[in-house]
Amino acid sequence: MSSLPPLSALGPRICILGPSNSGKSTLAQAIARKNGACAVHLDLLFHLPHTDWQPRPAEQFLALHAAAIRRESWVIDGNYTKCLPERLERATGLILLDISTSLSLFRYLRRTLFEKGRIGALEGRQDSIKLDMLRHLVCVTPGNMRRYREMFDGLTLPKAHLCGARAITRCYEEWGLTFLRSRDGG
Repeated sequence: MSSLPPLSALGPRICILGPSNSGKSTLAQAIARKNGACAVHLDLLFHLPHTDWQPRPAEQFLALHAAAIRRESWVIDGNYTKCLPERLERATGLILLDISTSLSLFRYLRRTLFEKGRIGALEGRQDSIKLDMLRHLVCVTPGNMRRYREMFDGLTLPKAHLCGARAITRCYEEWGLTFLRSRDGG
């Protein structure tokens, strides 16, 4: 990991990208708590509550995304590359989480089977292990991460590239963030 900038250097609108299960939602919540900003979890905007991750109609998601990025301050986690250009245009800082596929798979299984009320979970938690998600993590994510790294390198925004779980832990320590695993503070 390169030198970590101070959290204040990332400004009031921070975009967090990275693979599924890398800790984007948990980090977004921690930064939002510290900065007094709103945490926006794009998975919650994209999917309908009280479902097993059923997508909303595209126009509803895009309207929710547009409303979220118009706010004066936010920490938004999630990739959703279709609307990433609009998000990056408003962002004042960027964080890229970069963890291994094996850790991402482990976290997916752990959160799906055991973590109720985790940060970023759908309201009315109805979660199950999905073959499509496993395939996405193993086959699609590595290519996506290459593209995110290339995009990251080309941006002039203040940014932090956190490579691996240790770098993410160091980020929490250096920025004085509180790690909470669940929405109720556990």
